Amino acid sequence: MAEILTNVRASSVMRARRLLQGKYRTEDNAFLAEGPQSAREAALSGDVKELFITPDCRDRYPEIAAAVDDFGGVVTPSDEDVIASLSSSVTPQGVVAVVRSSAHTLDSVLKPGATLVAALAYVRDPGNAGSVIRVADAAGATGVIASTESVDLHNPKVVRASAGSLFHIPVVEEIDITEAIAQARALGMQVFAADGSGEPFTTGVDLSLPTMWVFGNEAWGVPQEVLDAVDRVVSIPIYGRAESLNLATAAAVCLYASAQAQQ
Repeated sequence: MAEILTNVRASSVMRARRLLQGKYRTEDNAFLAEGPQSAREAALSGDVKELFITPDCRDRYPEIAAAVDDFGGVVTPSDEDVIASLSSSVTPQGVVAVVRSSAHTLDSVLKPGATLVAALAYVRDPGNAGSVIRVADAAGATGVIASTESVDLHNPKVVRASAGSLFHIPVVEEIDITEAIAQARALGMQVFAADGSGEPFTTGVDLSLPTMWVFGNEAWGVPQEVLDAVDRVVSIPIYGRAESLNLATAAAVCLYASAQAQQ
């Protein structure tokens, strides 16, 4: 049995730990995936460079290490202290993967045949961003676009909130949102902004057509210049007394409404 790594200052651990910072994720073209769900999906994608995993976690989830082995990655048995040093979570779950960043471009998402795309305009909350990726995956979207000044989609909190969906569909970031809108239109897609100022999508909106949905910042919504650029500003009807829906919930309603209409 391989020796268990206990040194939190080992070179491999230090290289991985720096990926908790965005500048090093960009520099190293890699990021961290924490917990069994994210690590499993990362392993199955074939992009795991190194897997740090406790013996107990390996016994419970043998398929994770097996997949990393199959794709030629390094499996490093590690103790809880090493895992904790690599985790941004309050309660580490025994496994952290170092994952190569995929080289997706805007053309990977906005491509001929795309029928459903989610775009994040200046979205800053990692939990919301990860949840939108998860919903987009579940709804069968082609991918997710994040504008400049949005949260880093490889932030550990985004990766965790996506529950593995980050490894299922292309995501691209640092995109000029008006450029994305123009490219979507050139493909024949309609572009809707989800905003409380719009008309309800239950009135005269054809969701069966290829659609890119734009979702705005948690605090101030979709910027006016984006509202001016889209084909239509659409709101979700509120039938009860709630003032509004949070971003992730609104995205789920909109993306699923489109997915159901397109089926």
